[in-house]
Amino acid sequence: MNFDLSDDQRDAAAGAREFFTGSVPLSAARAALEGEGPPAPGRKALADIGFLGITVPESAGGAGGSVLDLAVVAEQAGAVLAGPSLVTAARAAVLLEGAPDLAAQLADGSAAIAVLDGPVTGSAPSLDAADATLFLGLDGGALVVGEGEVTPGRPMDATRGLASVRMTSRRVLAEDAGELWARARQVGAVVMAAEDLGAADRAVLVGVDYAQQRQAFGRVIGSYQAVKHMLVDAWVGVDQLRSLVWWAAWAADSSPAELPLAAAAAKAYAAEVAERATETVVQVHGGIGFTWEHDAHLYWRRAKVDRLLLGDAAEHLDAVARLAVAGALG
Repeated sequence: MNFDLSDDQRDAAAGAREFFTGSVPLSAARAALEGEGPPAPGRKALADIGFLGITVPESAGGAGGSVLDLAVVAEQAGAVLAGPSLVTAARAAVLLEGAPDLAAQLADGSAAIAVLDGPVTGSAPSLDAADATLFLGLDGGALVVGEGEVTPGRPMDATRGLASVRMTSRRVLAEDAGELWARARQVGAVVMAAEDLGAADRAVLVGVDYAQQRQAFGRVIGSYQAVKHMLVDAWVGVDQLRSLVWWAAWAADSSPAELPLAAAAAKAYAAEVAERATETVVQVHGGIGFTWEHDAHLYWRRAKVDRLLLGDAAEHLDAVARLAVAGALG
């Protein structure tokens, strides 16, 4: 089985890297954390370049692309801590399969949509809900859409736009939507793992670059085994996570039966890899890595928050074990 990317997907990744690095400085994540501005590049910029509609059908104004197409773009978004998250676009595109008018508004950015986790009468902190005006939720097994009363929190990572929401109006889009909701959550987990892959990869590269320049006792610190091994361990994790993300995205597109296992494995391992990589970059930088002035804590915050979104690592590892045993027993 070939998990390599196509030439078009590599070109899309290169284009996304150019867009995000040119439009999302790390100062934007810091400004959002200090309450001085929204996350960059923002919904309009993501809609204008077509990223919000990658997996929306062409008949609804999207690109009709695959989850793997979206994952390679999401990796580049994660590398610069971009917001809003492409996870929201991915989940909403699945949930709006039967509502092309709303899917079109998601793709062109005319509606600021968020997906609620937990009860619609008072949701758990939900991704990109802080500046959303239209919400999707699961209410007694039915998929509903409506407006809501938003209560922003003070999250560790402001780029995630977390807020609790109480829906104030509800329109049923689909009855008995439990399976659709679960699939959307699994696709969202895959895209979040892709964003974490990008953040972890960038953290390791920042650490390597510093280790090649910073000197101690007349030698660059990267020549010391304690530093070298720490960075190599983090890099190996990133490389293994990339394989998991590509497999999970492929499963979302081509093998629905594998998606629950693949998505859970990618989400659980992404939490571990992102945390290890971001803690590594802090430690490699020594004292300055722990300061507010250095950007390392911005990546560390993203890893800590993402670890708990869409289910924590324990939930997903439990799913991996349960599904693997069930598969082995036939």
